[in-house]
Amino acid sequence: MIKVSGLTKDYGARRAIQNLNFDAQQGEIVGFLGPNGAGKTTTMRILTGYMPPTDGEAIVAGYDVVEESLEVRRRVGYLPETVPLYNDMVVFDYLKYMGELRHIPNVDDRVEEVLDMVGLMDRASGYVGNLSKGMRQRVGLAQALLHRPEVLILDEPTIGLDPGQVVEVRELIREIGKERTVLLSTHLLYEAQNLCDRVLIINKGKIVAEDTTENLQARLLGAERVVVRVRGEADELADTVKKVKGVQRVETHEDGAVEFEFSSGKDLRPEVAKQVIKDGYDLLELRPLGMSLEEIFLELTDDSRKK
Repeated sequence: MIKVSGLTKDYGARRAIQNLNFDAQQGEIVGFLGPNGAGKTTTMRILTGYMPPTDGEAIVAGYDVVEESLEVRRRVGYLPETVPLYNDMVVFDYLKYMGELRHIPNVDDRVEEVLDMVGLMDRASGYVGNLSKGMRQRVGLAQALLHRPEVLILDEPTIGLDPGQVVEVRELIREIGKERTVLLSTHLLYEAQNLCDRVLIINKGKIVAEDTTENLQARLLGAERVVVRVRGEADELADTVKKVKGVQRVETHEDGAVEFEFSSGKDLRPEVAKQVIKDGYDLLELRPLGMSLEEIFLELTDDSRKK
């Protein structure tokens, strides 16, 4: 569990984060999104006990990150964006060393477990320095999981992985997120949309949105967008859709489909379907269009779009 209240961090005269308030519950995967320099990494470093806040409070796994930093570190697994590894150590020995620092019982067995979890059993006897960036990322994830942490904090966990490895790591995070609290930052908006139960969007050190992606879509749109497709030629389909009272902004796609909007509150899809059929078309699709997470992200963080 993570609970943040009024969290603020200053670097001299520069304020990196200001009055952050959010929480993440057990069994929840929360995505932390924002442009470079928004304050994501600073927040994660505070939550892991790497640095103290200037003001505010952060409770992680039931312990205060300042007053009870050691207890927090015992219960948190942290994967920083740049994984600090010992290049001259064998992968198995490195993980065993990290496990011994944490006083993990039966450490050899546990190392084998996490190596299997992250798909590195075949690299256990190789040197860390000979690994690719993606493999090093997986070693970093393995060390974060060694002590079975209650809270897992991941800074860009899939960076540098090939597509197959990305799928495997995402599935692993989903599995971990069923029982633990996971907070992850990512620049891959598709990843956040398909992996996270909830997202936090931070810009210039302040949280500008916090919700599920579905709720954010509804809040920002203020209107429902729908696409309609029919069989065969549809040269006059847009005119058919315009006949329905309440329909707004009708436009035709290159493939012949028609997109339209209507104000939230009354669903006009049944009326549109009736009109399309009445005008002699075979209706193939009548599908709502959500606002993509990328569009939401830009809407909330790109100042030029707000003018």
